[in-house]
Amino acid sequence: MGTEVRPAVGRFEDFYEVLGVKKPGGRGCWCMSYRDSRVANPDRPAFMEELCRTEPGPGVIAFVDDTPAGWCSVAPRSSYRRLMNSRTIPFLDDRDPWSVVCFVVRPGFRRRGLMHDLLSGAVAHAAEHGASVLEGYPMELEEGRRVDVISGYVGTTELFAAHGFEVAGPTTAHSGHRPRWIMRRELDGPKTRSE
Repeated sequence: MGTEVRPAVGRFEDFYEVLGVKKPGGRGCWCMSYRDSRVANPDRPAFMEELCRTEPGPGVIAFVDDTPAGWCSVAPRSSYRRLMNSRTIPFLDDRDPWSVVCFVVRPGFRRRGLMHDLLSGAVAHAAEHGASVLEGYPMELEEGRRVDVISGYVGTTELFAAHGFEVAGPTTAHSGHRPRWIMRRELDGPKTRSE
C-alpha cells in the first residue's frame, strides 16, 4: 500500500474523514482540545474548516492509497491556547517552537507504522514553513509495553527519538498515568518531504 502525508491546507473533507464526528448531535474533540477548548462543539467544524483554508494549516494527514487514514496536529506553539497557558508543560526558552500535540489513526489502518509516517510528515511540514525547532510532549512507555489508543494520542518517547528528537526537559503532565517529556528537534531550515 502506498502512504503519503500531505498538509491539511485545502483538505478539510479529508480532515473530517479522520476526525469528524459523523453521528448527528455527537460530541468530539475536532482537534480543539489544545487549540481552544472554549469553542463550542457545534462551532468546531467551522473553526477547523477555516484553519484548513489558510497556511500553514492545522496539521498533516496520512493517506493510504489516497484514503485519509491518519492525522497529526502540528503548528506553532503560540497557536495552541492550552499550551500557552499550560501549568504542566513548561516553556523551555523564549522561542516559539512548532508543537506536535496529537496523532489519530483510523481503525483499519492501525499497527502499520502510520504514526512514524505522520511524524516524518510533520517535521517536513514545519521545516517547509520556516520552523527552527519542533517539539512534542510524548509519554514514556516501558520497553515491551503497549499503549492504549486513548492514551497514545500524544505518541511515545521511542517514536519521537526514532525521528531525531531528544529529551529537552520534564513535564508534570501524564497520559495513561505515564509521565510525559518535552522532546525537541532542531531544524536546519527547509527540508524536502523525504527529509
